[in-house]
Amino acid sequence: MAFLAGDVYPCRSPMNVATVRRPLFLLVLVALSILPFVIQQTLGNAWLRTLDTAMLYIMLALGLNIVIGYAGLLDLGYIAFYAVGAYTYALLNSPQLLPLLSGTGYEGLLHTPIWIVLPLAAFLAGLFGMLLGAPTLKLRGDYLAIVTLGFGEIIRLLLRNLTRPVNITNGPIGINQIAPASFAGHRITSPVHLGSIELSSLHQYYFLFLVLVLCVILVSARLQDSRIGRAWIAIREDEIAAQAMGINTRNVKLMAFAMGASFGGVSGALFASYQGFVSPESFILMESVMVLAMVVLGGMGNIPGVILGAILISLTPEVLRDIVNPLQDRFLGERIVAPDDLRMLVFAMALILVMLLRPEGLWPSRRRKAEFHEADPVVTPGTRAGQHD
Repeated sequence: MAFLAGDVYPCRSPMNVATVRRPLFLLVLVALSILPFVIQQTLGNAWLRTLDTAMLYIMLALGLNIVIGYAGLLDLGYIAFYAVGAYTYALLNSPQLLPLLSGTGYEGLLHTPIWIVLPLAAFLAGLFGMLLGAPTLKLRGDYLAIVTLGFGEIIRLLLRNLTRPVNITNGPIGINQIAPASFAGHRITSPVHLGSIELSSLHQYYFLFLVLVLCVILVSARLQDSRIGRAWIAIREDEIAAQAMGINTRNVKLMAFAMGASFGGVSGALFASYQGFVSPESFILMESVMVLAMVVLGGMGNIPGVILGAILISLTPEVLRDIVNPLQDRFLGERIVAPDDLRMLVFAMALILVMLLRPEGLWPSRRRKAEFHEADPVVTPGTRAGQHD
C-alpha cells in the first residue's frame, strides 16, 4: 500500500539531513547569485530576460501545485489570479485611473509602492480564489475543471470589456505606461553600481524575483509539512475518508484555492511591473494549460519537481529559437516553421511520453512515486529482483 511506502526507505537521522542540507543550500544560493552574470556574458540579455520570466513561472507553478498537487483539485482557470494581480499593480501604478481620480485628492494612489501592492494583490487574488472555490466545493474531476475553465474565461472577458460606463481596464488595448518597481526612491530600471559590477534592470528584477521565489518555496514547504498540508493530502487521497476523520473539507478546500491564488496574484503583480504593459491577451487559456503542464511534467506535489517543470517549459521557446532558426537558415535558406509553433508540438510529445513512461512526473515525491508503483514488488535485502516466494 502507498501509505506503507515509507517502510521501504531507510531511516535517516535528522541531524545528518540538516548537516547535508545546510552547505548544499548555501552552495545553491551562491550559484543562483552568480547565474545572471554568467548568463548575460555567455548567452546575452535575451536569455537573462527568459531567466527572469522563468522565475515568474516558478511562482505560478508552485501556487497551482497547492491546488492540484496537494489538494487534488483540478484548476484550469488558474491564470485568472495571475491577471488579478497584474491588473492590481497596473491600475495602481499607471495613469489609467487618472481621469477618474483627478481632483479627488486620491491621485497619490497611482504611485502605490510595490511593498504595498504585493500584499494587496495576494489578498485580492486569494479573495477571487475563495469566490471560485465556494460554488465548486462539491465538484471534482472533469466537472471542477470545466467550472474553473469558465471562471478563467469570465475574468479575461471582464478585463476585455470593463470599459463602460467608466474605462477601467482599457479593454483589449490593455494598460501601458506602468511604472516599474521602486524601493526607497530608487527605480529598479535605473542601473546600480557595486564597485566594478553594474546591475542592470534585468539583474535587479532577477534578484527581486529570486527573493520572492525563495519565500514562496519556504511557505510551500512549511504548508506541506503542516496540519493543513496533511489535510489537503488526505482530501486528495479520499475526500469521504478525510471527512469521516473529522476534517472540515469545505474550509480546507477554500484555503487551498485562496493560498494557491495568492501566489498567482503576487506573480501577476511582478509581471506587470516587469513588462510595463498588461492586456487580456496575456491571460488566455493556453497560459493556464502551460502552468498545469509544468506541475504535471515536473511532479505534482513535489516542490523540486514543480520547479524543474517550470524551468524546462519556460526555457523551451528560447532553446528552440536558438536551434531551429539557425538550422532552417542553413539548410532551407528560409524560416518555414516558427519556434513558437514547434514549441506546442514539443509540449504535446513531452506530455505524452511522460504520461506513458513516468506518470508520476520527472521528479516526483516519494509518496507520489509509491502511489503509482504500489503494485510493483518490493525488493528487500534478502531477495533479488525477479525472485518471489
